[in-house]
Amino acid sequence: MKSRYCSYFTILFVVFSCSKKAEGIQPTVSDVTESVYASGVIKADDQYTVYSTVNGILQAIKVTAGQSISQGQLLFEIESKKADLDTQNAQLTYQLSTENSRYIQDRIAEIEMKVQAAKDKLTLDESILNRNKKVRALEGISEVDFEKIELTYKSSKINYESTKKQLAQLKAQLENDQNRNSNRLKYSQNSQSDYNIKSAFTGRLFDVLVKEGSLVTNQTPLAIIGKSDSFLLELEVDENDMVRVAIGQKVVVTMDSYKGQTFDATVDKIYPIMDERSRTFKIEAHFVNPPQKLYPNLTAEANIVIKTKKNAITIPRSYLIDNQYVLVNEDEKRKVKIGLSDYEKVEIVAGLKKEETIYTPKK
Repeated sequence: MKSRYCSYFTILFVVFSCSKKAEGIQPTVSDVTESVYASGVIKADDQYTVYSTVNGILQAIKVTAGQSISQGQLLFEIESKKADLDTQNAQLTYQLSTENSRYIQDRIAEIEMKVQAAKDKLTLDESILNRNKKVRALEGISEVDFEKIELTYKSSKINYESTKKQLAQLKAQLENDQNRNSNRLKYSQNSQSDYNIKSAFTGRLFDVLVKEGSLVTNQTPLAIIGKSDSFLLELEVDENDMVRVAIGQKVVVTMDSYKGQTFDATVDKIYPIMDERSRTFKIEAHFVNPPQKLYPNLTAEANIVIKTKKNAITIPRSYLIDNQYVLVNEDEKRKVKIGLSDYEKVEIVAGLKKEETIYTPKK
């Protein structure tokens, strides 16, 4: 009895299997778009992270997250006692240098008088020498007396050149001292201003990343700032697809924050270096018509449109075998030539007519 039931069910299974036909469809004429996938985040235009150029204790936070800020507005104050002392010392040194310069000015005036006296004496001795040259030619002066006159002239000339050098050195010393002390004071004042961190431009303060009393270094992120009404897409593209991406291409964007909606954007910047860790390239795109509300760091997915072809003969990708065959007559593999493709369909360039039927590949 048991064997009869087994045979009965076996026959039914065979009959049912044989009667089930493979599913067939015909190619359709539709538009097909080839695109490159990218993912990334929303960022504010000119978004940047604020850092300090000096180390110290964060003394005061002058802003709150979310507020609008203007260029040059004070954001943070870092304790600057040492910088204050350095500035005071530089100020005292500069004042002392100014007082000393008065003494040097008096010395300069004194040496200028010596230079003038040396010049006058040199002029006189030169005149005497020239007159005695004529007398000597007439043998009206002895050789010894002439040599004394000549020696006096040479001595006057050396004295004049020496006093001129002293004057030049004293003026250079005065100028150098004043410039050095003035520069030291300016440097101290500029260093002191580094302890007051200000905004680089007008925009919005999106976040404050530190608390008062915390230790701040030049590697501590303090805040995130960007434009309040202008946003961009920062996307990553795989290295295998990057060669097909170009500035000006259309980007179709989807976001979890706007489910079921798509937004158009345009590629407007390509960073020409690959991230070695992720093996991706970074690109930027701007919305054509941005969503009503956007915030930094919202996630986004995008398809960068490479090519679009209208009225193409297409089949579902699931009907393509090994990227080059389709099934006709239920079990016959035929080689086809494909063109553009997206995630759902693929263009058939040759090997299949639109009125022919193809079948799902056997698993």
